Amino acid sequence: MADGGGSRDADVVVVGAGPVGLAAAVHARAAGLEVLVVDRRTGTLDKACGEGLLPGALRAVQALGADPPGHPLTGISYRAPGRHADHRFAAGPGRGVRRTALHEALGERAAAVGAQLVHGRVTALRQDAAGVEVDVVPGSRTGEIGEISEVRAPVTLRAGWVLGCDGLHSMVRRLAGLDAGTGQRTGQRTGQPTGQRTGQRGGRPVRNRYGLRRHFEVAPWSDLVEVHWSPHAEAYVTPVAAGVVGVALLGSRTVSGVGFDALLRTQFPELSARLATATSAGRLLGAGPLRRRSRRRSVGRVRLVGDASGYVDALTGEGVRVGLAQADAAVRHLGDADAYERAWRTVTRDYRALTTGLLAWASSPARRAIVPAAARAPWLYGAVVERLAR
Repeated sequence: MADGGGSRDADVVVVGAGPVGLAAAVHARAAGLEVLVVDRRTGTLDKACGEGLLPGALRAVQALGADPPGHPLTGISYRAPGRHADHRFAAGPGRGVRRTALHEALGERAAAVGAQLVHGRVTALRQDAAGVEVDVVPGSRTGEIGEISEVRAPVTLRAGWVLGCDGLHSMVRRLAGLDAGTGQRTGQRTGQPTGQRTGQRGGRPVRNRYGLRRHFEVAPWSDLVEVHWSPHAEAYVTPVAAGVVGVALLGSRTVSGVGFDALLRTQFPELSARLATATSAGRLLGAGPLRRRSRRRSVGRVRLVGDASGYVDALTGEGVRVGLAQADAAVRHLGDADAYERAWRTVTRDYRALTTGLLAWASSPARRAIVPAAARAPWLYGAVVERLAR
């Protein structure tokens, strides 16, 4: 640990040991850099998410040297009462992977290439022309995995660079002065938050959205990711093992606030009936508000990566793929903030455009037309799915 002098504890400190942070650590080690990964939690980390790795995301995970177990995914099905639109991936399957399995596989890979995990919570950040200092205090404990350095008293880590990979509620984003709040209205510049709304879409306010996820012990009835649309919410059904499916519900706070069981029963009665005799597997997890913005992705020697850099919505299920691409770009352009900003815009462009457009549609009076439109224009629906699956 730094003693207040000019020596470094690592070339790169990665804050956040989720999939994106671990991927950044693997890329940094491949570039010959010494890496510390700091997270306030230990053990196998879980998160409320859809858990579907589309083909492009699966290839990116495998390219890192990890291959988590799961269930093959051959396409995506949009579903509403009496209508559905299916499209199967043209370039091979993706994989339904429990978040815990993904974290274990990437954690083992990061440890194998020499990244060191530090158990602690970041409380302050300072930087100068030569490097960055990060103050760390003891973190919360959730169990042990791998080789972990335990922070037992406040310490200061000094590194050449800090990568903020710490998710929607990023502490690095706030400490670096890059937080732009949860959203903005049309016509405002990024950095002017508007409280409880995520923005204006076609003159209509879009409320902050939240997610809930639970697993059920039941044999998968499809190898497609099913996206069920109701008037007020979406349900994502992803097979993640031979006897387990994950169900993630997305909606506004008002809708999701009624609770998982009530939301499933009232908004998705057909799905609820199918799961009526299934046993819940594991605890219910939640996430949100989903909409996050950053003023920019870099300041000095700090880079924001993954959800910490900004997030639109989980509607298109691209979070992991986009985050892994950002991790690669952040390490490749570590010394050039402008180059990273350009790369960030490139790798997130499709996600931002498609998700923003679909969210606008889903928040409008025309929401009920989404599934019928996909069924009537399978060529267009398929093109969008293939774009997401790259």
